Amino acid sequence: MHIPWDEAWHEALYGAEGFYRRTAPADHFATSAQGIPGGGRVLARAIAKLARSRHCTRVVDLGCGRGELLRHLRELAPELHLTGVDIVPRPADLDVDAWLVSPGGAGLPEELVDLRATLVLAHEWLDVVPTPIVETDDNGVWRVVTVARDGTEEHGRWLTGPDLHWVKSFAPRGAKRVEVGRTRDLAWLDLLDRVRTGVVVVVDYGNMRGTRPAHGTLTGYRDGRQVDPVPDGTCDLTAHVAFDSLMSDYPDDVTVDMMAQRDWLFTLLGEPTSPVPHELATTRPTAYLEALSQRAALNALTAWPGLGEFRWAVAHIARLGR
Repeated sequence: MHIPWDEAWHEALYGAEGFYRRTAPADHFATSAQGIPGGGRVLARAIAKLARSRHCTRVVDLGCGRGELLRHLRELAPELHLTGVDIVPRPADLDVDAWLVSPGGAGLPEELVDLRATLVLAHEWLDVVPTPIVETDDNGVWRVVTVARDGTEEHGRWLTGPDLHWVKSFAPRGAKRVEVGRTRDLAWLDLLDRVRTGVVVVVDYGNMRGTRPAHGTLTGYRDGRQVDPVPDGTCDLTAHVAFDSLMSDYPDDVTVDMMAQRDWLFTLLGEPTSPVPHELATTRPTAYLEALSQRAALNALTAWPGLGEFRWAVAHIARLGR
């Protein structure tokens, strides 16, 4: 049976036998938060510094996997109230102050509301919020793509309404296949609306209209390898975030700064300008090795091309009157 791609995508990742319910993301791919030696600690340092600079006393890690980043935050910033959010129960050995079970995708826990003095981190969350996939048919008409569990596709109904408007606004010239990013835009707005005071940090890989591929970006990952995107629950399914669309609509009482990860990390942690002092190897060998490790990890997270190209959309929110 063929169903629209966004429905199949959601079931494949978040359904009762979905990929994220049966396996930990860290088993299949590396991110800045896990899988890069020392990377999680560097990212945690940056998030803790940003939280302190904005007078946030709580950090919510949305789509936190098995809490890898939260473990580093607990060690580096024990004063912060830490909340993990994911579709699985809290790991038994994870030291956090709260854990909320999410329905997955764009859905957020009902309890995640009225957040104050809170930094919400959505690290590689939006890329796994399912979107409709659309293609042009032989007559140049946009059609919704439907898919079977084995990955075979067909053209479904004509695209209409807000999704068609989104495609006309944000699809690149000459596009033949597009992930309709409106679902991510709505998820972003929902997340912003849940914060009264604090910061929302969305970190993801993505593109703008001028660099958006004409044939889309949907792909899969399994066991550390990129694979064909098949919605059978055996692989991760992910697509680039349309950041130009995301940044085109947010409330007037929110200000947003968007920069590459490289720039944000150098702003928060400083750009290394001199080597780690070699004499430290003699006087404090453990500190020397730690400094070398953190320098290497920062280099990995700021590499260009590479993780340094990820975008950070940092929304500052102060709704004291609401």
